Amino acid sequence: MKDARDDTIKVMLVDDMRGARTGFMMMLSNDPNIIVSSQAVDGAQAIEFLRQSPQHLPDVILMDVRMPVMDGIEATGIIKEQFPQIRILILTTYDEDDYAFDGLARGASGFLLKDATPKQLRDAVHAVHNGDAVLTPRITGEVLNRGVRPISDNTRIKLLRSLFDGLSKREREVAELVAAGLSNQEIAERLFIETTSVRRTVSRILARMHMRDRVQIAIAWYQSGLDQIAGGKPA
Repeated sequence: MKDARDDTIKVMLVDDMRGARTGFMMMLSNDPNIIVSSQAVDGAQAIEFLRQSPQHLPDVILMDVRMPVMDGIEATGIIKEQFPQIRILILTTYDEDDYAFDGLARGASGFLLKDATPKQLRDAVHAVHNGDAVLTPRITGEVLNRGVRPISDNTRIKLLRSLFDGLSKREREVAELVAAGLSNQEIAERLFIETTSVRRTVSRILARMHMRDRVQIAIAWYQSGLDQIAGGKPA
């Protein structure tokens, strides 16, 4: 018989503010499928815990950006190198957009504003655990505008566009919606297909484009300028 704990998402909270950690814990507590299994006050402490307790690794880390000793962006890069299976969700504010982008570049699965509702936070944890990127519509455009540096190298632009040109029509449709920050469920509803079909399509796109995750698909889409060719950012 399958242990119910197998379906439980273990979350690590990394924030130097005890009140913030307590708040996030309370917000997550209403979900029976999520438990806060560990906490840390900065990136260095989080990494030390992971190294010393490999048998108790979290599935998802909620990572603050600005912390003493080691900030969340540096910690994200180190954790993704050493524990690539762990999903990291960056907690950000409007004035930390550039930090959020840096977190995505280091391997984070997405970002969420700190004033998110309890439901948004719980949904985000489930989303990244299921392999989705969390690029919330409220902040995605701003991060991509300010964070995705324009490419002046025409060779690089042509390479990125050729990668997308090599996709099938359906794969390209899915890639465009991934770039818009839609989840697998939202893409499935938009295209009237099953969520499992979307998941398989995203996996094919990643394999064909030799990319790590769907965040890289989004970044490549905007850096290639395809959003402009399509007449604006995908809705």
